Amino acid sequence: MATRPGPLTEWPWHWMRSFKYLVLAPAALHTAHRVVTSGWGDMDTAYTTMLPALLLRMIHNQIWISLSRHQTARRKHIIVDRGLEFEQVDRESSWDDQIILMTLFFYLAYATIPSVRLMPMWETKGAIIMALLHIGPVEFLYYWFHRALHHHFLYSRYHSHHHASIVTEPITSVIHPFAEILAYFVLFSIPMLIPIFMGYGSILGVVLYLAYIDFMNNMGHCNFEMLPKWIFQVVPPLKYLMYTPSYHSLHHTQFRTNYSLFMPFYDYIYNTMDKSTDELYERTLIGKEETPDVVHLTHITTLQSTYHLRVGIASIASKPSDNPVWYMWMIWPMAWLSMVLAWVYGSSAFVVESLKLKKFKMQTWVIPRYNFQYGLIRERESINKLIEKAILYADGRGVKVLSLGLLNQAKQLNGSGELFTNKYPELGVRLVDGSGLATAVVLKSIPSDTKRVFLCGGNSKVEHAVATALCERGVQVIMNQKKEYDMLKLRVPESSVAYLKFSSDETPQIWIGDIIDDKQQIRAPKGATFIPTSQFPLKRTRQDCTYLSNPAMKIPEAMQNVHTCENWLPRRVMSAWRVAGMVHALQGWDIHECGDDMMDIEKVWSAAIKHGFTPLSKA
Repeated sequence: MATRPGPLTEWPWHWMRSFKYLVLAPAALHTAHRVVTSGWGDMDTAYTTMLPALLLRMIHNQIWISLSRHQTARRKHIIVDRGLEFEQVDRESSWDDQIILMTLFFYLAYATIPSVRLMPMWETKGAIIMALLHIGPVEFLYYWFHRALHHHFLYSRYHSHHHASIVTEPITSVIHPFAEILAYFVLFSIPMLIPIFMGYGSILGVVLYLAYIDFMNNMGHCNFEMLPKWIFQVVPPLKYLMYTPSYHSLHHTQFRTNYSLFMPFYDYIYNTMDKSTDELYERTLIGKEETPDVVHLTHITTLQSTYHLRVGIASIASKPSDNPVWYMWMIWPMAWLSMVLAWVYGSSAFVVESLKLKKFKMQTWVIPRYNFQYGLIRERESINKLIEKAILYADGRGVKVLSLGLLNQAKQLNGSGELFTNKYPELGVRLVDGSGLATAVVLKSIPSDTKRVFLCGGNSKVEHAVATALCERGVQVIMNQKKEYDMLKLRVPESSVAYLKFSSDETPQIWIGDIIDDKQQIRAPKGATFIPTSQFPLKRTRQDCTYLSNPAMKIPEAMQNVHTCENWLPRRVMSAWRVAGMVHALQGWDIHECGDDMMDIEKVWSAAIKHGFTPLSKA
């Protein structure tokens, strides 16, 4: 929202929120009626092109979002090195409003301009006229309109909404108040309508012009430099006809320079080009490799989780993954396609996120494999090779700590990372499975006056540690699975083993475990509290019971560039396993935490609190 919103700031369908696409319902119904009454043969090319053009624009924009987020996570060619936060992602979640508006304009033009229905697929004269009109009137008028928008009267009422995003993303380019977008639409309609009225309009000409606008807009706001220098050396005049991402980025940081639309020559003519333009371009184009202090190595979970990655759909990634969106069913084919591509071409982990805490740099790398693949015995060797490759790459770059997330630390897969420390005893990067902090978080979430708990399962490292700690405190740990009970009994110190009890009848109020299935939950008494010890959430089947989150902690306010949710966790909350890697690096601990080794529970908890991490739930 602008600092002092003016008339027509809100979009007409703002109140409809996620149902805003219903404004296209009349056009869709009209199309359906034509097909039913007259058949597809009655549909002319211009009419049938409208919907595909809409979809292509959305795909085009999404490709830019994914590309930009991947490149800014790599950080080599990043232009503005500041954090992007949830507030900006929420503000820019309406980027598709302008696509809806353009589609309505298409239908309106089709209904009111007879010559639109007769347009050929391509007309060379029309394309030339369109290019000349853009270079001349459009660029000129935009330049002066843009300068007018920076006058305090219009800036405070309209354009400040766009400039609220100093760190730009591709979709920042279309985030404007409704009145401002209308002005741009009038301006950009000049090259499209004049050739049509002259009899030289073409379908492909209009589609390509819109694609050009989208491409240049997205590129100018992508926040990483990508245009090679040789292009301007081979074609020197191109410097005045095509801006670069760093060129427009300066406009967002300096505000009073680089006003041009896509072609900088008016900034040269009117002396408004920023003096640091060339230097910033060359510096960001060369870039610099940054070595993170900490890497969190995770993986894709479900088919839909592809969208939830930071490089996926921004609005989905900014909310917990268990927060469904209505259009998910429409895009499931893309999820299947991404899975196939990941399986066939996913030969290494890729960067999806880069964070900062004080002077420490942290990245998230993703193994291109899904949950179900980790359960396939035939896939274990190839997955371990991917993990090993990521570890060795991190070690070669000088990464201090690598934390193993989700199933990358599964005992059946690699013994909680011990496979790699045994294979590479001279490994410089420290591997952390986070079990110590995860255990501490579970213990801190159990009410201090608890006398009895029920342990479901008992096979995992965290379950063993929690049960042992509780027995040492004098809390009775009840189990009803004999095999797991006998195994755990061997691990509990003799002085505390009396507090470990096998019983099929007792059902205390506190239930803990990696997996607490439906049958076990039904056995729990009314008002019971379920505390998961794994990284995956429990399935909630009881309305009369309390379910705590997976072991997790709120992150410090000082942590920058956090604008996505970690799987199913709330905003600015991270799993204990991930936090453990950060704390390990912040403390400078020079040991591994994997296999059967575990950090001292109280020591790692105190360190996490010291660095600003706070409990998600209090006992």
